[in-house]
Amino acid sequence: MTSQDFPSFVQSLPEAELADPGLRGWLLQGDSGQVLYHESDSEVEIPEHSHGEQWGIVLRGRIELTIEGRIRVFTRGDMYHIPAGAKHRTHIFPGFRAVEHLGEPNGYRVKRGH
Repeated sequence: MTSQDFPSFVQSLPEAELADPGLRGWLLQGDSGQVLYHESDSEVEIPEHSHGEQWGIVLRGRIELTIEGRIRVFTRGDMYHIPAGAKHRTHIFPGFRAVEHLGEPNGYRVKRGH
């Protein structure tokens, strides 16, 4: 499957192992963090969890984030920030595309076989 939204040089990055089979993404790895280009064509629920600081921007579609009990919906062009250690859960809607920066180098793993 080839993404229609991310250019081939992004899709040539290592594919990320993500929390749900409905999600697909590619990792740009740095010493102090990771950038994740990701997408979903299905509805995805990610249960409450926490990790290092995260910042993202929605390219297409929408995402609902519940951060420390506060529910917010983000759509195209919206930026979101999750503080380090904040408990949050995620509801992703079909057609979602985003770029996220995780402020820790080992938050996501490369998908096996890639």
